[in-house]
Formats: sequence, structure tokens, C-alpha cells
Amino acid sequence: MSVNKLLGLLTLKKVANLGDSSIKKLIREVGSAEAVLSEKTTNLLKIDGIGRVKIKDLHNPEHYRAAENELRFIEDNTIKCWLYDEAAYPEKLKHCIDGPVVLFGSGNINVQQKKMLSIVGTRKVTNYGVRFCEEFIEMLAPIDPVIVSGFAYGVDITAQRVAVKHNLQTIGCLAHGLNQIYPKVHKKYVAQIEENGGFFTDFWSTDTFDRKNFLARNRIIAGLSEATVVIESADKGGSLVTADIANSYNRDVFAVPGRAHDPLSTGCNMLIKTQRAHMLTSAADLIYMLNWELEEKEHATVQKKLFVELEGDEKNIYNFLNDNGKEVLDVIALQCNIPTFKTASILLTMELKGIIKPLPGKLFEVI
Repeated sequence: MSVNKLLGLLTLKKVANLGDSSIKKLIREVGSAEAVLSEKTTNLLKIDGIGRVKIKDLHNPEHYRAAENELRFIEDNTIKCWLYDEAAYPEKLKHCIDGPVVLFGSGNINVQQKKMLSIVGTRKVTNYGVRFCEEFIEMLAPIDPVIVSGFAYGVDITAQRVAVKHNLQTIGCLAHGLNQIYPKVHKKYVAQIEENGGFFTDFWSTDTFDRKNFLARNRIIAGLSEATVVIESADKGGSLVTADIANSYNRDVFAVPGRAHDPLSTGCNMLIKTQRAHMLTSAADLIYMLNWELEEKEHATVQKKLFVELEGDEKNIYNFLNDNGKEVLDVIALQCNIPTFKTASILLTMELKGIIKPLPGKLFEVI
């Protein structure tokens, strides 16, 4: 990564009315951040979608001085930077038009060739939500996904703590610079998260915490991952905003259903009702919809169980696959006379036992 390139991007980020998408457009047309900063205003105004309001203070020398100060903070604190057009930048985020041109990070983050899943929800999570989150991530652990969230109260910190418990990488997306932590009570989790994962933000060290920052933070949560899961939400809230952003990025959204009159399930139920989210009742639902395959983690041993340990429907499914060879979930459910949602859950359990394995095309076969 070139220091001059980073400095140029930081300088552009200080221009008040230039967003990430406009910065990318300018660089596409002119060639580089440095070239944009030295280009004549008359030439920049010829670019479609770039008006005087956006670039009126482009050449303000204060922007360059602010960028230099932030660069010193980055270097002094060993902050890692991901630039939007470089290979190391998170792949999914590259496809978001408003993805940050510079992403700041801390810890030991590795997003290359990883299954990434965002989990969000209410700050007032109930025992039901906590229990679902714990069981859900535990069942996903053999797949070794990266768990992304907002490091906030409630569902966010629950998901990240459970991820740490199962040795999964987890990334907290912050609504402020890396020189502070909010909420302060969560400082005690920082070290363990940074040990296997870390924190992302596109806010500077000079940016103070403000509720209006959540929207910008939420686009990173939604953009990083293949799918976003909402675990409990009222009829309004940041998790619903994150779900809408994920939908705008053409990403899958899942919501955990709740009781009809439970205020903390209203948002999830509405997402499902309006077909803005798939209903999520178990990890098997997500694995099936995303066509994720179970993989053994290095530290895990998944051994095939003896046939005598199979129970009821497991025996039926085992016998069917053993007699008929590989088959898709819907056919398995139909032939074994088991509801599809229940079949998906049973298949996941059998995979974890090492009895069957998934194949491309959402097929399953006996090992």
C-alpha cells in the first residue's frame, strides 16, 4: 500500500460533500486520488454526477493537513488500512457502491476466502434471543464462519461472545474511530476479540461518537457478509435498517420469528411477512439457503456414529439415502414424509455426526 495513495484518499474523505461513491467515480475518471486533487475544477465538473456543491472546497489545504494528522495517528498506533481497490480489501464490500474507500482495522482480521455472516438485533435481547443465538452459532461452528456485528448491547455482543467461545473469528464494526470504545463497558471484550478477529471502522480518530454514525456503520455490517441475520427486533431500530441495506446490496437476509404480540419480535415478523427476509428457525435453514457445506475445523473431530445410535427420522433418512444414493433435500423430505424445515435440521445433525455429507447442488449422500 502506497503512503501517498492513502494520503490522497484521506484528503478526499475530508471534502465535506464527497461521499465514497463519488470519490470512486472521480478516481475512475481521472486515474488516482492524487490526480483528482491536482485536477482543474473545470475538468472535474465535466464528469457526470459531479457538481459544484460536491467539489466546492476540494482544494482546501486544511483537508491535506487533517489527512496528514490522521496518517500520523495510523502509523503511531499500527492501524491497519484496507483500500477499496486493493486485493486484500473484503471481497463482498468491494461490490457495494458506497463501501468505504478506506477501511481502518485493528486486531488479527483475516477475511480472505472466508464465509462471513452478520448477526444483528435488539439491544434489549430476551432470554429467548440469547438462547437462539447461542445454539445457532454453536451449530454453525464446524463451518468456521466469521461472525460480524456492531459490538453494541444485546444481540451484537451476545453473538460476538459466543463466537469467541467457539474459537470463531469475529469482527466488530464501530461507529467511531479506533481510539475509543463504545459502549465503554465492552472494553473488557476487546482483547479476546482482537486475538482472533478485530474491529473495522471508516471513522477517524477525530470523529466523536454520535448516534447518526450508526447508519454508516450499518452499511459495513451488511456489506461485509454474504447474509445478515436479525435476532429479535422491535418495529423500528438499527437492525431493520441493516436488513434493508443488506437487501439493497442483493444479500440474503434471515429473521428469527417470534410470538405475534411480542414487541421485540415485531420487526422480525414484519421482515418475514413482507418477504424481506427468510424465516430462520435453525442453523440448518441458513446452511441450506446459502448452500454452505460443513467443513471440519482443524481442532475438531467429527466422527461417524454407529447406526444403532440413529433415532427415528434419522434412521428413515439414512435408509433412504443408503438405498437411493445422493438426493436433494426436498425429495428426501417428500419420500421420508418429514416436513422440509425439519428435514433440513435433521440433515445438519447427521452431518455433524459424520453420517452424511453435502454435495454441490444441495445434494446429500451417505458417507
